[in-house]
Formats: sequence, structure tokens, C-alpha cells
Amino acid sequence: MIRLATSALALTLLSATAFAEPVAYDFDKSHANLSFSYNHLGFSTTEGRFGDWEGTLLIDADAPEASSIEFTIDVASLDTFFADRDKHFLSADFFDVEKFPKATFKSTSVEKTGDNTLKVTGDLTIKDITKPAVLDVTVTTFGEHPMAKKQAAGFAVTGVIKRSDYGMDLYVPYVGDDVTVTFHAESLKAD
Repeated sequence: MIRLATSALALTLLSATAFAEPVAYDFDKSHANLSFSYNHLGFSTTEGRFGDWEGTLLIDADAPEASSIEFTIDVASLDTFFADRDKHFLSADFFDVEKFPKATFKSTSVEKTGDNTLKVTGDLTIKDITKPAVLDVTVTTFGEHPMAKKQAAGFAVTGVIKRSDYGMDLYVPYVGDDVTVTFHAESLKAD
């Protein structure tokens, strides 16, 4: 009888896990930053950020490969902390924001690479050019948020893209072709 009950419990737990679905999380934009950096002539690293973006995040804690993310960036929200450079980056020489106001990322796979690390591969679209991009994700915290009193997840994300892949090759190789993208964020389980 005990063996039968144990088998039934195990079957129930396995069935529940098999049918579990990813859970939606909302980004806490007051505790998030989407930034980038690149080498300038070998003398310095120049940094910038995008202030306006939206993301849809689905997390499956038991099966990370079932998790996903979609991201849309308002390119006009670019800020490199120098107005003339911002204006140039938004011009047809670079982002051409008048024709291409949005950039997007949509994950195509998530792979667990360590206890708290993931590799997220997806399609990055800039200026209507779509190329694969790989992001390295460190889950900094996953648990109950002490202030919000709900499940939360924190992330540190990095990846490197070539700007020339997206038709922005002006000044290469003097100004770095490799752009490092960094995203730090907190997210809370959606209501």
C-alpha cells in the first residue's frame, strides 16, 4: 500500500512538472539599465544607454530551456551623454532612426550553462537587418523580493555584437566594430 501511494505521488509530481508552463515576469524599470560600450580609437571606452524599452519575460525555473524573452527598444531614447554624438548616432550614418525607430530581440533558445548561468540565443533586428545574437546571462537572485513580497528574479546580461553587421560600419576599424551590450534588471512575477 505504501509503495502504491509513493508511486502515485511520484507520478503526480512528474505529471505536474511535465505540464508546468513558463511564468510571466514584469521588469522593474526603475531598477534596470540597458547600456552599451565600444572602443574609441584605442584611447578610451565610450558608453551609452537606451532609456526607453519594453520586454516580455517568461521564466520556467524547472526547465530554463522553456523560458523566453522578447525585447523592443525605442532607438530615439539613445543617450551617450553628449548631445552632438547622440544626434550623429541617430542620423542615417548609424541608426537612421527616422526610418528605423525600433530595434528588437527575440530569443530562439535558452541553454543552462551553470548553476546560475544561461546562454540565450536570439534574433536581433536593427535597421530591418536580423542576425543571430548570443547573450550570457547570470541570474543574480531568484526568490521572494523582500519589499514586493512576490517572486522575483535579478539578471546581469552581456553580449557582443558587430555594428557593421547592421549597416553601421562608419569609422571601422578606428572606432570599434565590437559593441558590448549590458543589461542589468530586476523582474517581478506578474499579477
